[in-house]
Amino acid sequence: MRGNVEGFVQASSKQKWLEIHGLEHWTEYYTSYGRNLQKRFYDYFLRGIDNGWDKQPRVVIQVRHLDKFVERAENQWPLARTQWTKFYLHAADKTFGREVGAKAGQASFRALSEQITFWAEPLKGEIEITGPVAAKLFISSSTADADIFVTLRAFGPNGREVLFAGAVDPNAPLSHGWLRASHRKLDPKKSTEYRPWHAHNEQEPLNPGQVVELDVEIWPTSIVLPKGYRLAFTVHGKDYDHGLPEPMPQIYGRPMRGCSVFLHDDPEDRDPKLYDGTTTVFTGGDRRSHVLLPVIPRQS
Repeated sequence: MRGNVEGFVQASSKQKWLEIHGLEHWTEYYTSYGRNLQKRFYDYFLRGIDNGWDKQPRVVIQVRHLDKFVERAENQWPLARTQWTKFYLHAADKTFGREVGAKAGQASFRALSEQITFWAEPLKGEIEITGPVAAKLFISSSTADADIFVTLRAFGPNGREVLFAGAVDPNAPLSHGWLRASHRKLDPKKSTEYRPWHAHNEQEPLNPGQVVELDVEIWPTSIVLPKGYRLAFTVHGKDYDHGLPEPMPQIYGRPMRGCSVFLHDDPEDRDPKLYDGTTTVFTGGDRRSHVLLPVIPRQS
């Protein structure tokens, strides 16, 4: 997903198209829909067949609903009509929403065994979120580094998490993001507010207890949630786990618990002495930790 989107955004050609679908990363590619889309492209450019590809929308997305996908043509990515909306975290009551928290607060968790989930109010009406997501977090660690994992989630009125067939896992949340705090340096020429771009050309260790500002990239997503559903945002120090009971489908001998086998669990890279400290998230006041969501106006 991320590579395909970046390939489209960064391609210098004026003749470029993007198609984004749901389910696994392979299913639609091999269906008649995916095969015909590719054939039309190749027939037009390689065989000179006038099949109307020159009128093909620049972007086609399969907008995800709870029980279906709805195809929609667009002209660009991200969508020009996106209403970039900040949802501010509030440590005191573990909520997040559009109101800025005037009062400073903080909440802590043990990195490898605990997490903090911030809850939005139940939706008063339908909402569409389609596009890249980003988070700005003010954090500190009791150690000289911290791995920050963030997960955007959806919950039904019954309180159960809504999971989806993702690119690599049959029970995935809305989207993930992660960042090692010592790699927080941004490339100012490439970064945007909705797409932080990290330089990864030097390490900046933390002083224990030092508050640092992190800009976390969260992969693009699409969802239309009905009235009564809730968004949630989880901050943790390890990979997301949906919490469903075993047995779960396995791949390469590993149970698929929301991230498939794409895990950050290399013991040489994740020494508990460094990455199992106490992480603190700061909110409100001058430290306005928030999630930037791409809200798309719903057409009447």
